[in-house]
Amino acid sequence: MNMNVNPKIALSIPNASKPGRYFSLRLKEGIMNEPSEYAFSGKILAVSDIEGNFQAFCKLLTRNRIINKYFEWIFEDGHLVINGDCFDRGDQVTECLWLIYALEERAIKEGGHVHFILGNHEIMNLNGDWRYIHPKYAEQTKSRKPPAAIYDGNGELWRWLCTKNIIEKIGDILFVHGGISKELLKLNLTIKDINFKSRPFYAHANQQFVDPVLNIVFNSDQSPFWYRGYYQDTVTEEQIDDALRYFGVKTIVTGHTTIDRITSFFNGKVINIDTDHAGGNSQALLIKNDRFYRITNDGKRERIK
Repeated sequence: MNMNVNPKIALSIPNASKPGRYFSLRLKEGIMNEPSEYAFSGKILAVSDIEGNFQAFCKLLTRNRIINKYFEWIFEDGHLVINGDCFDRGDQVTECLWLIYALEERAIKEGGHVHFILGNHEIMNLNGDWRYIHPKYAEQTKSRKPPAAIYDGNGELWRWLCTKNIIEKIGDILFVHGGISKELLKLNLTIKDINFKSRPFYAHANQQFVDPVLNIVFNSDQSPFWYRGYYQDTVTEEQIDDALRYFGVKTIVTGHTTIDRITSFFNGKVINIDTDHAGGNSQALLIKNDRFYRITNDGKRERIK
């Protein structure tokens, strides 16, 4: 893909599901860091761990009327949350990234919002850790110097990813890729603090940090994007309650740990939305009027809580 540094230049990205079709976008005139907290409009669609599966991602968005066949935003004032791990394994990573990039401004124009929460694979790729990339991208990583690899050699996606958060709050719902560990909670940080302190080091996560915040976030399996404790029988409901009270939320939504279907845990206080999109088990979480629904492969809506 040929790139031009002019932010007003229109780009075309192939639609991998139908070769020969394209959707277009414009580079942003400016990129700003995302806020950490948002008001809740009344409807959210959340997906996680797309892992370069552009076709599955598009099907979820079109079936649930987030976008139309022309990639136009039709979710009105709704929120679309990508809860980490668009990178690795699949062969359409850049297509996924550019679509999310384009949808952000399209959503804002209609009163909606697109949230891209960073997961461990985003952080890995920002640091040149390409162990899990698809063979399609292997040639691009020979230089071992980001952002050349799988960003089409341009810095726009790199700069854009560095504006994203690793944890966000929408209304009374917390979105984080892995989860909130007891060790992270002990640091007594706000959501804004966690993002603010971590952001300058996204591309330096392979360093060893003495700072207790950076050490937990980047050097520990207790990190908000590496943590798996919720699903390993190592967490009590009391610990979940502590996190909910501290952040002023009722529900924590995670990805990172693959499950057969979107499921709630700890009496509905935690919801895991990581399903196997590559294997055809592509699901999404719909939150509407304070009710939570699992959206299945065939478009069925099943109440979770």
